[in-house]
Amino acid sequence: MRIVNGFLISSNHWPLAGSVGLNTNILEINIINLGVVLAVLFYFGKGVLSNLLNNRKRTILSTIRDAEERYEEATDKLKQARSRLQQAKGKAEDIRSNGLAQMEKEKQDLIDAADGDSKRLEESKNYTIRFEEQRAIEQVRQEVSRLALERALESLKNRLNVELQSRMIDYHIGLFRAMEKLID
Repeated sequence: MRIVNGFLISSNHWPLAGSVGLNTNILEINIINLGVVLAVLFYFGKGVLSNLLNNRKRTILSTIRDAEERYEEATDKLKQARSRLQQAKGKAEDIRSNGLAQMEKEKQDLIDAADGDSKRLEESKNYTIRFEEQRAIEQVRQEVSRLALERALESLKNRLNVELQSRMIDYHIGLFRAMEKLID
């Protein structure tokens, strides 16, 4: 209040046509100079400041729109990426399950083939054993027959004398004659 009263009181002492200028002493600045400066700044700076603020507002709004568009694009891309990820997971699961099924099938095929080979080898082995048994039996029969024949011949040689030979010849001749009579 004192300052305002002091201003009003001291206005009587102002010179009427004194020098016009700005008082640069901060403590002695008068309110009129300050009001004039503010009015000039407001009058001339209003359009510039308004243009600057409008330009800044447009820039900010444009940046916000661009950011929102990029956000929407990023959201769409994220949705697409998630969709592709789910498809890839599904495809990977299908491939894995198909691979496991194929592996099991091939495993079973190998087991079946090994069983078949084992059975064929067993049959071949059994056939070879039977063949060798038959061959051995046949060889034993031939050897037994040969030995029996040799013994029989040896026995006949020892028993056969001239008188027995002549009786056998007569007996067989008699058999042939009897057969001739039956045929005629």
